[in-house]
Amino acid sequence: MKKNILTLGLVVVSTFLSAQTVSSPDGMLKVEIKTSDNKLFYNVRYQDKVMLEDSPLGLETSIGDFANTLVPVNSVQNKIDEEYILPHGKASLIQYQANQLICSYTNGGVDTLQVIFNVSNNNIAQSYRVASKNKVRCIVLKENTGFKLPQTATTFITPQAPWGSGWQATKPSYEEEYTVDEPVGRKSTYGLGYTFPALFHRGNDGWVLISETGVTSNYVGTKLSEGTSDGLYMISFPEKEENAGIGEQGVSAALPLTTSWKTITVGETLKPIVETTISYDVVKPVIEPTQVYKAGKSCWSWLVWQDNSVNYDDQIKFIDLASKMNIEYVLVDGWWDTQIGRDRIPSLVAYARSKGVGIILWYNSNGSWNDAPQTPQDRMDTAPARQREMAWLQSIGVKGIKVDFFGGDKQVTMRLYEDILTDANRCGIHVNFHGATLPRGWEKMYPNHMTSEAVLGSENIIFQQKYADMEAFTSTILPFTRNTTAAMDFGPLYLNKILSKDQKKGSKRVTTDAFQLATAVIYQSGIQHLGITPNILDEQPDYVLDFIKYVPATWDETRFVDGYPGKYVVMARRTGNQWYIAATNAEKSAKTLKLSLPWLAGKQLNMISDRPDGSAANEKVVVGKDGSVTIKMESSGGVVLF
Repeated sequence: MKKNILTLGLVVVSTFLSAQTVSSPDGMLKVEIKTSDNKLFYNVRYQDKVMLEDSPLGLETSIGDFANTLVPVNSVQNKIDEEYILPHGKASLIQYQANQLICSYTNGGVDTLQVIFNVSNNNIAQSYRVASKNKVRCIVLKENTGFKLPQTATTFITPQAPWGSGWQATKPSYEEEYTVDEPVGRKSTYGLGYTFPALFHRGNDGWVLISETGVTSNYVGTKLSEGTSDGLYMISFPEKEENAGIGEQGVSAALPLTTSWKTITVGETLKPIVETTISYDVVKPVIEPTQVYKAGKSCWSWLVWQDNSVNYDDQIKFIDLASKMNIEYVLVDGWWDTQIGRDRIPSLVAYARSKGVGIILWYNSNGSWNDAPQTPQDRMDTAPARQREMAWLQSIGVKGIKVDFFGGDKQVTMRLYEDILTDANRCGIHVNFHGATLPRGWEKMYPNHMTSEAVLGSENIIFQQKYADMEAFTSTILPFTRNTTAAMDFGPLYLNKILSKDQKKGSKRVTTDAFQLATAVIYQSGIQHLGITPNILDEQPDYVLDFIKYVPATWDETRFVDGYPGKYVVMARRTGNQWYIAATNAEKSAKTLKLSLPWLAGKQLNMISDRPDGSAANEKVVVGKDGSVTIKMESSGGVVLF
């Protein structure tokens, strides 16, 4: 079901001596655009509180400066009202209502810059459109878009890593730690700014989330610059070293050009931050699906059992596990072409199909931008090789691919993402990107994009005890940051006490069993790769196994219930008529919470919670007539209600 955009154009030809304003449909969010000395600025107010102070706008391009020599032409206001379906996201049926302001300027010549603001309740999306009467192409050298936070704001942001850092020169890959309530303007870890999404706390005035969406092969993935001491962060293009130096930093495009959208979500509480769909609201499908792509859960041997498990016999064990646990997919990770053998993959796929399980195969993104040795290589980086591989995957019945180790955010890299998605879609194959950028609206733009990593995920818990000790803390950061704007393949829910095949050596899990179950709800991913291993069938009670069997991987609705980044989180998600409420606790002591769930008043729910020894208890609870229910979590513990 889809409504056409209702466009009520009210053209105002103005000298722009007064500011231009646009407000959200509920009137609570307001953007003001004004000029000063031929430069353009905007500010944001929510309920008459300044959320962003005067912040710069504009572009610098090869056809002229659209930042410092702007001549105003006119402005247009439109209303937008449409519905769309998001098949595998945090919500399914979404209604987008917004007021749009388009301000047009020239750079003193015949070339035009349009500044576009869409303002919906709690959300702003901003982009530029460049056009010319006699030029057919341009290079965007720089965006002058800024975000001016007050000096009193604090940050929950994650730094950009330099190209060539990390294991085998595989960064940047959006796998860094977040700041927690640090002052604005503090220098980032590497001095290269911060990746999206970026969360800022305005104290009693509320919260601001800044991100980007709508990036295709026609643009770059941008980031935030270093912040100034007075709280100004600017849009920054990729570093020239990214992608091993291959490709330009700027954007080369035909005219007219529409840039990516920068998004701003504001609220007095974290509710609009967690529930926002703005990254999907303003983008359109780039390709049409060749089939319906099925979301679901997946298990994979590599996470806990690691490289040596990518052999035929162990994959059979995980296929059998998936079949018994109502899990739709098994991911066969790196080295499958040498350790299993390409000639044996068809029989493995056939066996999985006989068990009602689909196979996902791992690939190195290849090319010369990393030193990662894992194979298969040289099958994703050129069109002829990639298209031959996709045809082979389709012929043997592979359902999806996981492509790893990308090189940055340049336009050439964004084109590779798009090419992989496009070729895979032709063959009915869904895609998961790892060692990769933040997906920017891609679940709507590319229907076979199911999820991406772009997070310091669970594999790091396996690699280092430090991250195992931080797991509960991490679970209370990501729902307010990375997972707000896009699907996130964290790889949750593993129940081994020691994170190895023999459970004798390796990282020690410090979180409770109920915590692990809760992360399967708190983290949203179209394909939810679970870290379970076959031994759980003998080690866990039926109520834990049944939860894993039936918890969905895609949702019709998401609601924020309670929480604060770095301390605790409570979220509710719905599929059909079934609600799941999940909570985790990162604090050093047990926490008792009285939850407000008015839509479940009087309902009896199952509750899986913490025992003092870390195992999971199971009981029935009844939500009060006032919609309240009390839960208790141990330190590094959790609860699920369903």
